[in-house]
Amino acid sequence: MARNELLNNITHKDLKIIQERTIQSGDNIGYSAIIPLEFRQAASCYPIFFRKTKSDNQFEAVALFGFVPDENLFLSDQRKEDCYTPLSVARVPFAIGYTQNALTGQREPVIHVDMDHPRASTTQGEPVFLEHGGNSPYLDHVNSILAELISGVTVCKRFTDILQAEDLLEPFVLKIILDNGQQIETGGFYTINEKVLRELNAEQLARLHSQNFLELIYMSIASLANIKKLINKKNALLRN
Repeated sequence: MARNELLNNITHKDLKIIQERTIQSGDNIGYSAIIPLEFRQAASCYPIFFRKTKSDNQFEAVALFGFVPDENLFLSDQRKEDCYTPLSVARVPFAIGYTQNALTGQREPVIHVDMDHPRASTTQGEPVFLEHGGNSPYLDHVNSILAELISGVTVCKRFTDILQAEDLLEPFVLKIILDNGQQIETGGFYTINEKVLRELNAEQLARLHSQNFLELIYMSIASLANIKKLINKKNALLRN
């Protein structure tokens, strides 16, 4: 269970964040949400799918790391920076929260930190605050990541809304047989319905293109070639 606290330079003056990506640091995750800004880099490494979120039944884009929820077959690549690390992974253990401005009445974003996350430490890692209370360069970097995620979630919602409106999402079940004969079935994801895509008229295609969504569609389709990479990594893991 997460123990989220509003970040401040008094309570958390000694807070450090462990940067090493390991199973012990909570990086054994099977997928991660991504935003449209990340599609090009994510598509070079991972298969990109879509899934319904539990909170509001909306769709989000995800990069697939493994075939089960706690399997990250790219962990060694991410640790060596040989493969792109999605922003929603890089921002951990920080998260976006909201508070109401007493003067304007508007909701404003604030940073929360999960103090029970294995990355949170007072003895090792990157310092969050400078000695006299200012933001460290690392925290400034986290701030930029969270800002990208705030705007990116809005763009992703527009993107997935139009995918649904054009009937471009279809359920996808990945069934594979590994070299040792083991059969794996991974479900709960959606992908682009290529048949429907081919049948879109000029007006529909122009609408997608005008919002830069057509490029995202083709990048997500191209990323499915990375399923083979995922299978090869799983087979190599079983041989070792």
